Amino acid sequence: MLSFFPDRSLNRRAFLTVGSLGGLSLPQLLAAQALAKGREKPITTGKSVIFLLQHGGPSQFETLDPKLDVPDGIRTVGGVTQTAVPGIHLGATLPRLARQADKLAIVRSYQSGSNAHSTRPIIGEASLKANMGSLYSRLAGTNDRESGMPLNVTLYPNSVEPQALGADERFGKFTQTGPFGKSYEPFVPGGGSELQKNLRLALSPERLDNRKALLFALDRLKSKVDSSGTLEGIDKFRLQAFEMVLQGVAKAFDLSQEDPQTLARYDTSAFVNETAYAHKTNGKVKRRWYQNNAQTLGKLLLLARRLCEAGCGFVTITTRFVWDMHGDQNNLGMQQGMAAVGRPFDHAVSAFIEDCQARGLGDDILLVSTGEMGRTPRINKNGGRDHWGGLTPLLVYGGGIRGGQVVGQSTRDGSKPLTAPCNSRNLLGTLMAQLFDIGELRIKQGLPTDLVRYVSSATPIQFD
Repeated sequence: MLSFFPDRSLNRRAFLTVGSLGGLSLPQLLAAQALAKGREKPITTGKSVIFLLQHGGPSQFETLDPKLDVPDGIRTVGGVTQTAVPGIHLGATLPRLARQADKLAIVRSYQSGSNAHSTRPIIGEASLKANMGSLYSRLAGTNDRESGMPLNVTLYPNSVEPQALGADERFGKFTQTGPFGKSYEPFVPGGGSELQKNLRLALSPERLDNRKALLFALDRLKSKVDSSGTLEGIDKFRLQAFEMVLQGVAKAFDLSQEDPQTLARYDTSAFVNETAYAHKTNGKVKRRWYQNNAQTLGKLLLLARRLCEAGCGFVTITTRFVWDMHGDQNNLGMQQGMAAVGRPFDHAVSAFIEDCQARGLGDDILLVSTGEMGRTPRINKNGGRDHWGGLTPLLVYGGGIRGGQVVGQSTRDGSKPLTAPCNSRNLLGTLMAQLFDIGELRIKQGLPTDLVRYVSSATPIQFD
């Protein structure tokens, strides 16, 4: 991973080690890579994946697969909105995404395989009980060769707002690595680590931690390097190592470096409402789950875009447990729940799409958004929908996948696929096919054979 030593160690020989392997420092690795450049084809495509987990289980009826010509107890709550693509409708709280439908691929035949809360599908049987990003980094490496950026990152609300909540780990950690070991854990910026408390950067080869401490220490270190003239006389690979860390990594994690207009475009804090949801446990002051989601979702997607531009290959985003719309004492029902959760989702994702289109990133970044399950066809007595494993909404943008298409079809009551279903293994295959040149991956020497076979044999979802 990426290592920095305390200030007293700042010298030519022992400044930092990034991507340490077999005792080689980053500059040594870069030199070796420069010699090897052009001798073998890369196994990666250069594309990135952002996985936005709608934790709690989004309703297919009020999002991507609305139903109107059905009995009252099933019909989509709140109505629908016509999209930019004739014949395709979305739920009424997604008007901005509806205008972007020509850039979306909607899957209406996806089954997550469970009706229980979990970390699926980002972590589950299909991913060998590891974060999907850990499968990627086990094969691609832990850091980008050019920028030093960690290739596998997981973002929580406190990654962009220090006072916001961290991970909801009641159903499992989002940093699980399954059989691959802790060195392939996602990097998680933010949180209350010791590094954040003492504002000191001393990172082990196994892990990076804490965005705030990272930025503080990098700025302090850069100032020290510039004033001492340490950079003078070092070879070009050591200079590149300094530049990777002091410019690339620090700037990517720092949202203050972003254009203010872009930051404002992503901002979802206008959807925070401190009183409207206070009658539910998840909206009360002790939890503020709906508020945390609305406060941070847009900035999380912006940070994810910045990381991908800097070389990160896989970013997981999860806010709080807000898509669980039972209408009970803890959770909002469908009508109010979609106002609280659907509207900031609509704003954040559409801003991300507009930004990527403007930057020419539509082929380079794949955004996937789904949850661990869907919701019941029948609305319960409280105006909510309960757990349902028969069908889960799945939204895809970018990665060169043609927009304006719907894959699959559900039954009239929205309970299961009417056409051939796809599952989490197919989803894994889709992501891995985006990230890897499968042909090169299969013949690459030195990689774990079983994992290569598992990843390369997963059949992707069949988009047009």
